[in-house]
Amino acid sequence: MAASDLAHASAVAADAGAVAGILLAAGRGSRFDPTGGRYKLLQALPNGEPVVVASARALLAAVPRVIAVVRAEDAATANLLRGLGCEVVICANAGEGMAASLVCGVRHAQDAAGWLIALADMPYVQPATMAALAHAATTAATTGATIAAPVHDGQRGNPVAFGRGHLHALLALAGDQGARSILKNNPVNELMVDDPGILQDIDTPSDIQ
Repeated sequence: MAASDLAHASAVAADAGAVAGILLAAGRGSRFDPTGGRYKLLQALPNGEPVVVASARALLAAVPRVIAVVRAEDAATANLLRGLGCEVVICANAGEGMAASLVCGVRHAQDAAGWLIALADMPYVQPATMAALAHAATTAATTGATIAAPVHDGQRGNPVAFGRGHLHALLALAGDQGARSILKNNPVNELMVDDPGILQDIDTPSDIQ
């Protein structure tokens, strides 16, 4: 990322104030390796950095506080994330689906002004994009929408930011659809971004290249 983009990310992150980043890192990644031999979040990207580390670094550069949600048995990922400065939350019921992990993270930071929900298998999202989303969800005077989602090349992607008014709806989520029901039933401020990373997740080994 260019120096100007990093400066923009820092400036907007400061404006975002108490928005907390929630890094969802409790999935099993079974499509990456059905045998379970290779956990995708610990696989190295072309630059040598593990997927989860790259995702966490970007989120940490965008918001002042990051809560990383991991599975109880995934000590390696937890240790990496603690070392980066994330607050690690062990989600005992992560196997119930993405919503369970999301709820664990939001509950841990329920005093925040809002939440930027990021996926640990999306390491290419730019910090400037994340910071802009956090800012948009907590300054909705012009749009009336306290949910902000990025759009690139006509497609909506991740992460998504929620203002504090959605706390109870977030804590009530269940299943494996994440927060889709909240987005479907509320106004969403769509931010057009020049960031293809919002659409790029690591799902199979070929996605690493």
